[in-house]
Amino acid sequence: MHLTAPSSAKRVAVIGGGIFGVSSAFHLARLGVHVTLVTEGALASGASGRSLAWLNSARFRSAEYHRLRVIGIDRYRTLASRNEGAAWLRFDGGLTWDADDASNRIAEAYAHEQAIGYDCQLLDAADVAKVTPGINAAAISRQGAIFNPGEGWVDLPSLIDILVQEFKTLGGQVVTHAGKAVVDTKAGRAAGVLTANGMHMEADAVLVATGAAVPDMAKQAGHIIADDTPIALLVKSKPFKLAVRAVLNTPNVALRPTPDGAIVCDSAWSEEELNRGSDGTCEVKDETLRRLLSEASNVLEGNPALELESYHCGPKPVPGDGESVIGPLEGIPGYFVAFSHSGATLGLITGELVAREIVTGEMSPLLANFRPARFAQKSQALAS
Repeated sequence: MHLTAPSSAKRVAVIGGGIFGVSSAFHLARLGVHVTLVTEGALASGASGRSLAWLNSARFRSAEYHRLRVIGIDRYRTLASRNEGAAWLRFDGGLTWDADDASNRIAEAYAHEQAIGYDCQLLDAADVAKVTPGINAAAISRQGAIFNPGEGWVDLPSLIDILVQEFKTLGGQVVTHAGKAVVDTKAGRAAGVLTANGMHMEADAVLVATGAAVPDMAKQAGHIIADDTPIALLVKSKPFKLAVRAVLNTPNVALRPTPDGAIVCDSAWSEEELNRGSDGTCEVKDETLRRLLSEASNVLEGNPALELESYHCGPKPVPGDGESVIGPLEGIPGYFVAFSHSGATLGLITGELVAREIVTGEMSPLLANFRPARFAQKSQALAS
């Protein structure tokens, strides 16, 4: 099966310096293509630089999305085996529990994960310490917690730096601080990239991997991509005597260790407390930062005093139906997009699959459910 127009791309421009853009550029270069990676600011300065970056396929999702995520995790396992002991990529498991109220779905989630073969253990609070250290058992609700031993986390800025270095050794070109870039279309097809600072790069195909900006860029090209992007906050503590190793996903905070002995954390409630200015900037209340670190301390053994080192806020890319948007824009040969909430988990596999599609024109069955065209089809169905 082919895309609408088989590709013969010899020159590809990639817009976006996050994990999707960098991974795709790297895989394109491995396939022998002349690739230019263009980014508005610095590499990893967008969502990839403020992501919890939990590698998982936990809880409930479609079978097709679960399959893609599991394959995505597998690519990280291969990477981990080649970087044994790396501080920036760990597979020390994930632990999750729900609030002790009517919203608790731990038993249901455990049954579902068992049914689909996703490695999981349902544990009482007293048993958690036997499988993973550093957790405050008193914080775990009476329904228990699920431990997923196959889960992990990645420090995306570190990974992006490694991929960019390899990309450059393959002959790839990187243009940072180029300002906003747009796809140059000629005769109905993608023909290159124009940047705000006046650069023009010709290309046979263009991949737009600009995170939360993808839907607007697609709209300018006449395509609908449903968008549910919120403003998110990621807080980092100062390094402390760290015992926790797993990624924690709890009712009031999600957190993971960092390579330098600190934690990063986020939550749903803290997103609701952010004020977004008309210029796109975020206003973060001191009380929000204090509470987030307090909630993190509460789930850690010994309730350590956590001090703020830094925080970052900005758009967190989330497609309108929650699932990835990857592949060509129909009717515009050579124009591809990559947009997803699961940037970390899917970062390596997305780059691999979309690069192959761009170069060969062969459609990957793994991406069949995640095409941009599905939103136009839904709109037409609603209108009819």
